[in-house]
Amino acid sequence: MNTRERFIETMVNRNPNVKTLKWEFGYWGGTINNWYQEGLPKKNYAQIPSEYTDITNSVYTYAWRADNKYISPGEYPNGYALSGGNIYMPSQGFAIDNDVRDCFGLDKIMMRVNVNLFFDPIFEPKTLFESDEKLEYTDVDGARRIYLKESATIPTTFDCPIKDWESWEKIKEERLSTKNIKSRFPNNWESVFEGYRNRDYPLVLGGYPFGVFGALAHLLGYERLFYAYHDDPKLIHDMLHTFTELWIAVFEEALRYTTVDAAQIWEDISFGNGCMISKHLMNEFIKPYYQRLVSFFKSKGIEAIFVDTDGDCWDIIPFFLECGVTGMFPFESDCKMDVAAVRKKYPDLMMCGGIPKSQISWGKARIDLLLDAAAPVIKAGRYIPFADHFIPPEVHFEDFKYYREKLNAMIDGSV
Repeated sequence: MNTRERFIETMVNRNPNVKTLKWEFGYWGGTINNWYQEGLPKKNYAQIPSEYTDITNSVYTYAWRADNKYISPGEYPNGYALSGGNIYMPSQGFAIDNDVRDCFGLDKIMMRVNVNLFFDPIFEPKTLFESDEKLEYTDVDGARRIYLKESATIPTTFDCPIKDWESWEKIKEERLSTKNIKSRFPNNWESVFEGYRNRDYPLVLGGYPFGVFGALAHLLGYERLFYAYHDDPKLIHDMLHTFTELWIAVFEEALRYTTVDAAQIWEDISFGNGCMISKHLMNEFIKPYYQRLVSFFKSKGIEAIFVDTDGDCWDIIPFFLECGVTGMFPFESDCKMDVAAVRKKYPDLMMCGGIPKSQISWGKARIDLLLDAAAPVIKAGRYIPFADHFIPPEVHFEDFKYYREKLNAMIDGSV
């Protein structure tokens, strides 16, 4: 079976005779830089994309490609990321890892239907101020950001494109039309969609920052969003209604030309101590739009519907299940998310991730304990095991090698 077939059999059909996928969430750029020095063969170095196409594909790309005296040729910015399989691509100017995948025989990565779910046209990325130490710029989503070159982590937003009704109405009129959906497809969309037909990898709808909470947090900023829930709920509902109508229109058109294997909804709605908003706000501002989106997905035969959220999401698993979501990830262990406990309470939930990323650096004895704990969950099915977020730079290549080779052997012997 190819990767796509095994994804469907493992996650949707829960076929006990099919082994789960060999994926990782991904790797920070600083991690890959270290690993090349520590023994990872550098055979197929992944280039940072250079195109600016839409928010999902290209946000932050302007910073990643900035001149930076702190980054040597052939190195990545520390906060750059490479997909290890689970992170749908293209996304956020990130690259598809080749060398780790080839070194450890990992499966092909998940791809997303490459359509524009946000502003059309995008904003033109533009430098506002630049020195050797920082870059201030306008990004493709209209946000103004600061990128600190020495630390080279994800840029900080200091001014969001939507602040009030006036700015929202302007963007809605100028950049959120549904009159010409094909303008939201890639220029060579016929060949792109033709390539989807005979795919051997999972293809998904959605991608960062597609989400009922996540999209507004990205476009308004968290603080402004939290205030607006109370001070201007009509604005929030108008934004959510507009985006939901747009998303369904774009998905409807895309599905005329291709099938998909899953939907991916990015929320990042939880932090270390639980959900960022109350159950009341979830019911008022999240549930109605999930019901529309999930109903649409299921009407199209999409049976795997995932929510991507970091943090402690224990209390909101039932909420998302009630909305029709079928899976979640990455289950961060530092935030009390134990996939064995989650599996026990929610036996049918599709799960990915859950292995403590930082603890891989603790050495072989600890890795053995981590993987022994994951073994029953692997056997129970509907689970793709990997580290619970991007692998951080403190994880040395030898420790990762031991962890990944043992996990591969467990997967190979699980059926």
